[in-house]
Amino acid sequence: MLIGIVGKPSTGKSTFFKAATLINVEIASYPFTTIKPNHGTGFVRVECVDKEFNKQCNPRTGYCEKGIRYVPVEIIDVAGLVPGAYEGKGLGNQFLNDLNRADVLIHVIDISGSANEKGELDKPGSYDPANDVRFLEIELDMWYLGVLKKGWNKLSRKMNQDKEVQISEQLAIQLDVFGVKPELIDDVLEELKIPKLDPTKWTEEQLKQIATELRKRTKPILIACNKIDIPGAHENYERLKKEFPNYYFKPCSAESELALREAAKKTWIKYNPGDAVFEIINKDMNEKQIKGLEFIKKNVLEKYKTTGVQTTLDDSVFDFLKYIAIFPGGIKGLGDKNGNILPDVFLMKPGSTVMDFANKIHTDLAKGLLYAYDVRTKMKIKGEYRLKNRDVIEIVSSAK
Repeated sequence: MLIGIVGKPSTGKSTFFKAATLINVEIASYPFTTIKPNHGTGFVRVECVDKEFNKQCNPRTGYCEKGIRYVPVEIIDVAGLVPGAYEGKGLGNQFLNDLNRADVLIHVIDISGSANEKGELDKPGSYDPANDVRFLEIELDMWYLGVLKKGWNKLSRKMNQDKEVQISEQLAIQLDVFGVKPELIDDVLEELKIPKLDPTKWTEEQLKQIATELRKRTKPILIACNKIDIPGAHENYERLKKEFPNYYFKPCSAESELALREAAKKTWIKYNPGDAVFEIINKDMNEKQIKGLEFIKKNVLEKYKTTGVQTTLDDSVFDFLKYIAIFPGGIKGLGDKNGNILPDVFLMKPGSTVMDFANKIHTDLAKGLLYAYDVRTKMKIKGEYRLKNRDVIEIVSSAK
């Protein structure tokens, strides 16, 4: 699972990344602070199953707080993209290639309108953030089109001359860098009503349609409307929701989330990522620190019930990708050989089966799979059984 953080310079991408991972990265209000991509671990939230069994879990990775399991995911923050990135402007090709294997993208925009198209800062309201929503999709679609068209004439002639060559398989090889599979290409061609028989007759517009649809399905985009606490930002946020009714917009203040997480790390406050409230536990903070926390409480948490960082991460995995969380367990006990209770939870693609789950744990388990148990019901289930979110599953295998 890889979540990509994208957007133009100076929108707060790196602040979002740092707030999600607490990794110390360079943050500055000028373009191209980030050149090499930042990699780190963030978390998505799942309601833990331990209380259903009257147990306390012991996570091997991540952690559990107040019945909420924080499951690790990989996050990458790439350098800011500018218009023409797919043509190489602003080192755009390099930065786009950093996103090849991302499963989903979070597009961080400056909803206050204080950063122009190049990421140069001005006064709030001086720029229309709707332009950024349009520009990023164009860049990504043209990026896909460029890869699709590499050697296209030679490839299409080959497919036309040899009727045994499957177009979906050939295109999947060409687009493997994006994780595109032949069956996905078949679905897209059928949906767009583009005939497979003679690809040499495909028009430029049809190629663009194919590239765009494949990009939407392999790089879905959520939009984090950052700097929501700046005057005028909320009005822009409401306007963009009406202007782009089919898009996902989340009000966000990455600076607020970072401030809360750092304050919690210093034990000044009690706060868990994604919470709508925090509790001050250190009464010795100075006046500036207290005022800063009061500002966040009034202008962000009370208004939006979240800073937007954690909820956007959660939604990217569970609402957009439709992943499910599966807990390994046993009908005779939930502990591993070391006595750790429910130490693991796995994020699985929608439609995953017991066999897929066994493969995820270890290929040998899958090879020797006999059956499995639904630990809640203690019912025996087969390898083709489709899993549901928060299932607790015991794998029974001949493998030792």
